[in-house]
Amino acid sequence: MLNPNYKFFLPVLLFGGMVIMFAIGLQRDPSEIPSTFIDKPAPAFDLPQLLNADKRLTQETLLGQVSLLNVWGSWCAGCASEHELLMSIAFESGVPIYGLNWKDERDAAINWLSQLGNPYTAIGVDQDNVIGIEYGVYGAPETFLIDTSGVIRHKHIGPLTRAVWEADFVPRIDELLRGSSS
Repeated sequence: MLNPNYKFFLPVLLFGGMVIMFAIGLQRDPSEIPSTFIDKPAPAFDLPQLLNADKRLTQETLLGQVSLLNVWGSWCAGCASEHELLMSIAFESGVPIYGLNWKDERDAAINWLSQLGNPYTAIGVDQDNVIGIEYGVYGAPETFLIDTSGVIRHKHIGPLTRAVWEADFVPRIDELLRGSSS
């Protein structure tokens, strides 16, 4: 039988342990969810293109270049907030951005791009979330950095910001480009 003093301290210790676990959890950046896809080949896909359904976008399209795969939808507020930055990246960086139009209506997506501009080299349509599941997509927007061999090197969950782009993507892209030119 437990000493009566222990009966008082056991709940206090358990509560204290939970407080410490929550405090540690609050220190983590929610956009940095560990991904099992990092340093692994990008999952295969073959999708109709948004702007020309007779053409296909496949993961082979991304081979031979450092590129971004950006998951987006016209219904997504976070996608709208990062769109201007994507336009700048497409114009300034020379890194092609491929879009994965996710869980969206074709007409709504085309209209959205005609109003805001199109930063994408090509866009695949994943209306039924088949490829989103293969890539472990939690929600839009998400952006994957893919190397010249088709290996995922980084994943960012949530809207891209200039700070995230410069701190998390630019150094990795520079390293990948240096590695591919040697």
